[in-house]
Amino acid sequence: MGRPLSLTLELARYLLPRRRWPERGKLFPIVLMLEPLEACNLRCAGCGRVREYKEVMDRRMPVDEALRAAEAAGAPVVSVSGGEPLLHPQIAEIVRGLLEQRRWVYLCTNGLLLREKLEKFPRHKRLCFVVHLDGTEKVHDAVAGRPGVYREAVEAIREALRRGYRVATNTTVYHGSDVADLRELFRTLTELGVEGLMLSPGYAYEAVPERELFLQKEEAIRVFRALLSGGDGLPFYDNPLFLDFLQGKRTYRECAAWAVPTYTVLGWRVPCYLIADRHAQDLKEVLDPELWRKYGPGKDPRCAGCMLHAGFEPQTVLEAVNRPWALLRR
Repeated sequence: MGRPLSLTLELARYLLPRRRWPERGKLFPIVLMLEPLEACNLRCAGCGRVREYKEVMDRRMPVDEALRAAEAAGAPVVSVSGGEPLLHPQIAEIVRGLLEQRRWVYLCTNGLLLREKLEKFPRHKRLCFVVHLDGTEKVHDAVAGRPGVYREAVEAIREALRRGYRVATNTTVYHGSDVADLRELFRTLTELGVEGLMLSPGYAYEAVPERELFLQKEEAIRVFRALLSGGDGLPFYDNPLFLDFLQGKRTYRECAAWAVPTYTVLGWRVPCYLIADRHAQDLKEVLDPELWRKYGPGKDPRCAGCMLHAGFEPQTVLEAVNRPWALLRR
């Protein structure tokens, strides 16, 4: 299926007038990561949020605050996550408000509540549910720490597709991830008819004690080369330049994590989705070019092994916009 053509065209209209801004010291969002709560109904082994925000698990972002954050960012795409966003009692109102703002909304969920909540959401071309799956049944249930999570997620995907909703998936690849198992997962999801498969390497959050779960950069490249080789024709959703980056076919001295600012119940994460040295009430603090003299590869040691989509996929998008011939040299 792939991403809607209308989304691609809107992104192009948004990006083309801004494509030289970073060179002139003016930063701008491409995707807003909106976390209207941090509470979750799972305790997945690789998740840092439930530990990092343990003191504010009871907070729920008001609808008007969420919509103000989207207006402040102005990004055409909003990824609604958390935590488990379907636990938020007003999540459908937040989503409807974002749709009324003409945002493209990707609601990230573990799928456990999706079937019972579906009727609260409109079937809309701008809304896509993104179900997180890290492997086939045995593997995913082990990561999620509960039996039955995989089966419920797959049934939720089936039901959402049956009712005419857009559905994609997201998979984090960890240290020791079984490439054969992931390929089987991707074939299953493709046969179900999901719109696309999103990929990301694990990142060693300071708040996650299971550090052995996460990939080192060299290992990540080996795993992604094995995973993406073979020409299976799988519908990967990520920018092809980002997929090249994951395989070590291209490198970037800078990341563009500023293009994916994260707004939480505590405010804007500074500097990025992965690292929160503090929270700010003004997005300008995240978009300050001076801030990014301190963060990124070769600047902050915490950034050394990072390959996450929230920083490097927008960098590849900017490359594709500024140097479209790079897409031909793959």
